[in-house]
Amino acid sequence: QVQLVESGGGLVQAGDSLRLSCAASGRTFSSYAMGWFRQAPGKEREFVAGISRSGGTTYYADSVKGRFTISRENAKNTVYLQMNSLKPEDTAVYYCAADDAAFSSSRANEYDYWGQGTQVTVSS
Repeated sequence: QVQLVESGGGLVQAGDSLRLSCAASGRTFSSYAMGWFRQAPGKEREFVAGISRSGGTTYYADSVKGRFTISRENAKNTVYLQMNSLKPEDTAVYYCAADDAAFSSSRANEYDYWGQGTQVTVSS
């Protein structure tokens, strides 16, 4: 079992930055690839970014490429999502997820564990 707890969400203005954190407990964090997903009201959950077990490989949705950065600190059992140049369309609940695999996937159904989510609201 892995427990995931997100933090760092909030209300910001367009152009601002936020850093989300996801703290993991339970089984060895470094065994899991990690991903960030988001879900806006009335929309399906969508992939945002993923990172491999080692942190050496990262993936991004086209909509956030160049603005968001995913990283991890295995010694702290934490994965981060640095979000810059935020836009109103980035407004959503953001979830972190753990995948018992070496490399992350963009498909939500491949992830084994999920956090409860943290709200990000970007005003125009």
